[in-house]
Amino acid sequence: MAASKSSMPLLAALRCSRQAPLRFSRTQCLAKSPRFYSADADAPPPLLQKLKGDLKTAMRAKDAPRLSVLRAIMSANLNASKTTSPIRTDVQLVALIRKLQKSAQDAVADAQAAGRDDLVQKENEQISILDEYIAGSGVQTLGEAEIKVLISQAIEAANGAGKGGKSLMGEVMKRVNAALEGKDVDKKSVAALVKELTGQ
Repeated sequence: MAASKSSMPLLAALRCSRQAPLRFSRTQCLAKSPRFYSADADAPPPLLQKLKGDLKTAMRAKDAPRLSVLRAIMSANLNASKTTSPIRTDVQLVALIRKLQKSAQDAVADAQAAGRDDLVQKENEQISILDEYIAGSGVQTLGEAEIKVLISQAIEAANGAGKGGKSLMGEVMKRVNAALEGKDVDKKSVAALVKELTGQ
């Protein structure tokens, strides 16, 4: 049976200790043994790669609105990389884009209250670009109706497993989160819907 990848460095070390000439140290020998890494362990999200390409294109085209949006995304991604929750997937990147979109929507409300139609137009244009990137991300977005169906199914499954009372909401949340893995949803809204539908 072929040795697994995880055992290869150990086998190399054993062979090294038996076969290496005395003039080589064990450390030198191990340094020559093969190392195995996950090819995609540190690979950036595909969507981020696309955004970087679009940034270069927007710079060449002098597309100011798109440049502003892309620079904001890159800046937010850089800030996230310095925290304990760096952006590693398209789903996380879409969630970040939605936060920027929410900020832009708040800015629109402020601009409207101040009678600044120029700022309203500018922010709405950026919201449109952010929408475009979310829609083209390849990440599935679920609406409230679809989420409610999943929650109802989770409640039924939890009840069937004998979960009830105070433990019901926690069990339902666990099942719903598993069903929503890899999908674009607002987790706060999901939690509120679970609370509403479980009556807790």
